[in-house]
Amino acid sequence: MIAGKKVGLRAVEADDLPTLHRWANDAELWSNLGGWRFPSSFDSIQRWFAGLKDNALNQRWVIETLDTHALIGTANLVDIDWKNRHAFHGMMLGPADLRGQGYGRDTVMAVMRYAFDELGLERLDGDIIEYNEASVGLYVGRCGWKEEGRQRRWHYRRGRFWDRILVGVTREDYSALVQASGYWSA
Repeated sequence: MIAGKKVGLRAVEADDLPTLHRWANDAELWSNLGGWRFPSSFDSIQRWFAGLKDNALNQRWVIETLDTHALIGTANLVDIDWKNRHAFHGMMLGPADLRGQGYGRDTVMAVMRYAFDELGLERLDGDIIEYNEASVGLYVGRCGWKEEGRQRRWHYRRGRFWDRILVGVTREDYSALVQASGYWSA
């Protein structure tokens, strides 16, 4: 398990699939995330799960609370480039009532600590749909990521086009954040 202060990240297990299937079909949840989702069958979730095994370039985890072990979301490091030492990171919190309680920040901090201190990566990349102000505030505001660019009119949602905000964080950015905030010592 990859442990934060409030959450743990662990491998996806077969018992998680019903919850992941429910979230995969939640249109409101996916409207805040990049990419495009179509309604998916439970069989497609099972096939996705079968493809997760032994994939050193794409690591996907579920997020659990450390106190109750409740499944609250997913996180990942994908498209890992071991030579150049970078990866793409994304996460999703499922239950809306758990957002804004520090679980997202702790997840991002745990992923960064794992990526930089354990895997030896140099940078992480991500992207955010422009109207997802909560994610911009989380990554850029509280977790030390930098806005590195925009791809204009990238996502089509809610009857119009929205920018794709490109964000990134380096090992140096993360170290400075931890030193300034005392996150892991507090």
